[in-house]
Amino acid sequence: MGTNPNTDSKTIETRQSNLGRALVLHPVLRGVETVRSPEASLEEAVGLAAAIELEVAQAAIVKVNQPRPATLLGGGAIEQQAKLIEDAREAGEAIDLVIVDHLLTPVQQRNLETAFGAKVIDRTGLILEIFGARARTHEGQLQVELASLTYQKSRLVRSWTHLERQRGGFGFLGGPGESQLELDRRLIGNRIVKIKRELDDVRRTRGLHRKARAKVPYPVVALVGYTNAGKSTLFNRMAGADVFAKNLLFATLDPTMRQVVLPSGRKVILSDTVGFISDLPTHLVAAFRATLEEVQSADIILHVRDIAHPDTEAQKADVEAILTDLGIDPERDPRVVEVSNKIDLLDGAELEAVLARAERSGNACALSAATGERLDTLFRILDERMTAGRELVELDVEHGDGATLAWLYAHGEVVGRRDDDSHAHLQVAIEPATLARLGHPGQERAAA
Repeated sequence: MGTNPNTDSKTIETRQSNLGRALVLHPVLRGVETVRSPEASLEEAVGLAAAIELEVAQAAIVKVNQPRPATLLGGGAIEQQAKLIEDAREAGEAIDLVIVDHLLTPVQQRNLETAFGAKVIDRTGLILEIFGARARTHEGQLQVELASLTYQKSRLVRSWTHLERQRGGFGFLGGPGESQLELDRRLIGNRIVKIKRELDDVRRTRGLHRKARAKVPYPVVALVGYTNAGKSTLFNRMAGADVFAKNLLFATLDPTMRQVVLPSGRKVILSDTVGFISDLPTHLVAAFRATLEEVQSADIILHVRDIAHPDTEAQKADVEAILTDLGIDPERDPRVVEVSNKIDLLDGAELEAVLARAERSGNACALSAATGERLDTLFRILDERMTAGRELVELDVEHGDGATLAWLYAHGEVVGRRDDDSHAHLQVAIEPATLARLGHPGQERAAA
């Protein structure tokens, strides 16, 4: 393609896709400072497109000196990209979709579609499409639909051709097909109200589940982190589970829970959550509030980082910003443990620096979820957190009281036991609040 001082382009290795060929544009606005480099942001946008198996024909960084209210992009950049699309069409390699890695107003989206002669979606639309394709549970589908409808409600200025065909996602990439959906503000509003009612039911159900776990109690350990940081791989490694994990942005969406037994024998509930990303649409944050409440109420929050990623610090900042929005202070909340993942991709001085930083911090560890290296360090930290606040008590339990014996072994750490003809004399490390649930009359606090 031709050159233009306002555009830096690169060709992307493509693969076949049933969804057509796409052009990815990352606008860089003059005077707007960002933590990430434009190249890294473009690479992430291409990764998002690949997450729904789009064939990326080309990707470009577009410099915008003065954002235009009508099109966002400047006239020269639009002319250049329009020519690229036209040349591809004449060569029999039509570009069906243009992805603009930025928030577009409805008017800008419509005008760019007219200029390019192709469908245009912005970053929010792309992420919503990915989430729509990934959601598997009823709750996940409700949450994505709520976010999608909230986003679409402001875009009724468009012709709604993006809702003409029902498919795996939410129709942003679809064309004319089986079902014509005639939605207006009233219908969308009614649907939003209905979905919110259903999600309120989900929230109440989750609350009941949390209360049930509090009675057991099994502490909850929640995994959070930037998408593709390795949360699901770590989840599988810790829980011996088979949650789908792949080197792909938003490989998993629906939250998953498994029971994990720590080396001390203490049982916890491990919860895998949806990955975060920069500029996460506010519609999604609001829609996934019910799921994110699991993070808010967790006993321990593991912030999983891809420590080998060039933008690992920027990714950390994005995750911490969302945690802050949830009312969790990542710097001061003692529940937050930073897990530097993918150390198997580091070597030399980089690896030594990461390991040394983790050793100095009492609130971090470094490991490889893929190989299991140093996973024992994370388990040790979890055990220490679980046993913090425990006190040593002495209990005399009749041999016939099997229920109490089983309860103590399940909820505390039996560090000593002596049996006589009628009783088991136990030394148990246990939290006072937990022991209060037992209400055993024969307890005596052990001498220090």
